[in-house]
Amino acid sequence: MEASVRIIEKLENGDLKTIDERAWSQAMFTMMEQANFLLIGGKEYEMIEGRLDVENEKLEVLVIPVKKDSE
Repeated sequence: MEASVRIIEKLENGDLKTIDERAWSQAMFTMMEQANFLLIGGKEYEMIEGRLDVENEKLEVLVIPVKKDSE
């Protein structure tokens, strides 16, 4: 079974930007239960919250970028 997941970055100014959208397998959902951070395109994000969009049948995950010490 697969389900559509949209990863949304919360920008510093408060705006929201979709950075990834794809079908996830049950295995991906199982792994997500153990994780607090995601790597997308070589960039690390902290997962803040999730929202189920029932009408569009998507799970939306809100993330913020992880600041590196050198930034």
